[in-house]
Amino acid sequence: MTGRESFTAALERRPITGHVPHFELEFFLTMEAFGRVHPSQRHYRQWDQMSVQERDLHRRDVADLHVAVARRFRQAGMLYHSPRGWTDEDTRKSIDHVRELSGMDYLVTLHGDATYSLPSGEDMMGFVATIADEPEKMKDTAQRRVDEALERGRRIRKWGTLDGFCLCADYCFNDNPFLSPAMFDEFITPYLTQLVAGYRELGFYVIKHTDGNIMPILDSLVSTNPHALHSLDPQAGVDLAEVKECVGDRVCLIGNVNCGLLQTGSDDDVVAEVRRALRQGMPGNGYVFGTSNCIYTGMGLDRYELMLNVWREEGFY
Repeated sequence: MTGRESFTAALERRPITGHVPHFELEFFLTMEAFGRVHPSQRHYRQWDQMSVQERDLHRRDVADLHVAVARRFRQAGMLYHSPRGWTDEDTRKSIDHVRELSGMDYLVTLHGDATYSLPSGEDMMGFVATIADEPEKMKDTAQRRVDEALERGRRIRKWGTLDGFCLCADYCFNDNPFLSPAMFDEFITPYLTQLVAGYRELGFYVIKHTDGNIMPILDSLVSTNPHALHSLDPQAGVDLAEVKECVGDRVCLIGNVNCGLLQTGSDDDVVAEVRRALRQGMPGNGYVFGTSNCIYTGMGLDRYELMLNVWREEGFY
């Protein structure tokens, strides 16, 4: 099976032959691995001054880097990162280059969330005050954001090259969700439900990401009907076996390898952690192997490679 075939099979909770698919939301070690700057860290301040040929070369370079990461680390799909300053049209042209380089080997997704995320520290008091004092205003804004995201989705559907969206609004701290379950069901769940349904109607796969302790809102998240939940954060006490038992028949599960342990634990710790995730996630299908967040700046590339060595040797059906 190609990476895309195994990924889509997992998202649809169908049986897989060969390795359980592997996916990382982010791979930031592009300088260490390839000597190249990660797309999210590029900002083309003079983009509009470049010639048509130069812009095309940059779009091809970013596409080539995405494919290089997927090939070297045997990732079944990618969350495509556009440099700052690019339009959706620039992204479309670059994803066209991805398909030229790799055909349909990989599942290609974009960011596509429109729901309220954890507010930043500087915005938190304003968010809390508005949600308490002007709840209808918050709901009107939530609806507008969903409507705009789905309108963008309809335009992107015409590209014919994108497989889906990763919804990357974080809702939770390590101890609990930011909003209580009741408030979550008032200000998030209805709008996430609309967003997921709209994307699915357009033919897209939908992966819902949030770090932290999702257990108090797990049923609400699954009720919105995404194809998959990512990242099943063990640092927040999320137990993959428990989640698999509770909702594994309704949604694909992605991740759960403790990324903090990859950075700070021993080699033996890493091997044991990878084996645990594979042992708990693979039975019954509907699982995609990966870390509990991403391959972030500061993590040793050798640790990620150790993780993948165990997966290559033991993570197959």
